[in-house]
Amino acid sequence: MEMPPEEDKDPATAAIDLQEDNAVPEPPFSIFSPGQKKFIVMMASMAALFSPLSANIYYPALNTLATDLNVSYTLISLTITSYLIFQGFAPAFIGSLSDETGRRPSYLLCFVIYIAANIGLALQNNYAALFVLRCLQSSGSSGTVALANAVVADIVTSAQRGTYIGFVSMGALVGPAIGPVIGGLLCQFLGWRSVFWFLTIFAAVAVTLIAIFLPETCRKIVGNGSLPPSKWNRSAISYVALKKQRRAGIVDKRRLTQTQPSRPNPLKTVYIILEKESGIVLLFAGLIFAGYYMVITGMPSQFQEKYGFNTLQIGLCYIPTGFGSFCAAFVMGRCLDWNFRRHAKKIGMEISKTKQQDLTDFPIEAARIQVVLPLVFFAGIFVIAYGWVMESRTNLAGPLILLLFSAFCISGTFQGLSTLVVDLNRDSPGTATAAMNLARCWLGAGAVAAVIPLLSAIGIGWVSVLVSGIWFLMSPIILLVMKKGPEWRKEKKAKQEKKKREKEAARQCTVGLKDRRPENTD
Repeated sequence: MEMPPEEDKDPATAAIDLQEDNAVPEPPFSIFSPGQKKFIVMMASMAALFSPLSANIYYPALNTLATDLNVSYTLISLTITSYLIFQGFAPAFIGSLSDETGRRPSYLLCFVIYIAANIGLALQNNYAALFVLRCLQSSGSSGTVALANAVVADIVTSAQRGTYIGFVSMGALVGPAIGPVIGGLLCQFLGWRSVFWFLTIFAAVAVTLIAIFLPETCRKIVGNGSLPPSKWNRSAISYVALKKQRRAGIVDKRRLTQTQPSRPNPLKTVYIILEKESGIVLLFAGLIFAGYYMVITGMPSQFQEKYGFNTLQIGLCYIPTGFGSFCAAFVMGRCLDWNFRRHAKKIGMEISKTKQQDLTDFPIEAARIQVVLPLVFFAGIFVIAYGWVMESRTNLAGPLILLLFSAFCISGTFQGLSTLVVDLNRDSPGTATAAMNLARCWLGAGAVAAVIPLLSAIGIGWVSVLVSGIWFLMSPIILLVMKKGPEWRKEKKAKQEKKKREKEAARQCTVGLKDRRPENTD
């Protein structure tokens, strides 16, 4: 069958064909290759390791510190509580700062504060200095967790976010495992001061690698990665490459069209917490992790009391929790992405790995929560079993195996909820992750402050029942999110669009008034 001649085509059809031929293809969500994305995520994961590592490397030294500084175990445990409080507060500032000025300057600021705090901790000799410097140490390290998830949101679409957040969470989840082991070894053979010197050296190496290799990813600064960053956002590698281009006469003057970056606003974190949908998810995630903190904070005293373990042996008992968390980082990411694809197929949505898709009509809550909810119930069962096995002083294999499965379920739950919070706040991932940190750490701080008196009053068995009971009783609120979440998201989007229209109308009105002003004439 012959095609009709070009001149016989309807003019409207010809115009459409010409428009399609000349259409500029939509740019990819990120120009980074899969290998580059993995490298960036690996760097972010390494940086995110410091916050949980610093918190947990400290646990085996608690008894030694209490003796050397001549204070009670309860007072020493307050340094954990203060660490968690600042671990929740600091990312609220860092997350907002990074969303406005870029990820790299925020990383460098975090590590400068962190290294200074560790040097002070290694040299201090009294409880007051320990308390204050632990707060400073927490402020420096905790922002890296918020930055890690923000980096993932910069370079990866929602369809792949589960897997990549799994990778980037690996550092944060492995920290609680290797921290006590390293701390136990250092404290046993070199003394507690060596713990902080180790962290100083490790942090110096990490910040050097970040300064040299990590590119800027913040979409407000570099878009999809194709725009050249400003001077303060360049890595050493990109600076050298740009210098070579200029010598060759190649100058890229493109910049992302944007207004002057606004000042960091930590209150944006509070706004996310106060939203209906995000607030419920953050509350539930915070309760899950608060229970987890109660378990791991009580381990040193419980293993010393019931099994007579020394500092090194207590540190080794944390290995199962790390292995469980490590496995969760691999398994959960794939499960989350699989369920995302399943729901997309069900509603006939084609998945794109190179472009960010509109999720207004996509059941993102169900895609995440359906994977998370079974883990919550299994976590509760394993924690109860762990508590009563410890209470009965059974063979050591019993509590260690139960710790492994508990850590797997708890870490998997938290990973799924973290992914959902970023999905719900795609325009400000750093601030969203900071809100998650705030809920997790402040609820965790209360749990840590309460766990030692509770263990003394009712024992590890009933404490585990209390923790799991709270999880079970609160689980219906996450089902409410799955049911009402899509409706709440549409309401939120409508309010945001109305606010944008009002701001644009106000801006145009201001411009119009300026244009109408009569010019001064002599």
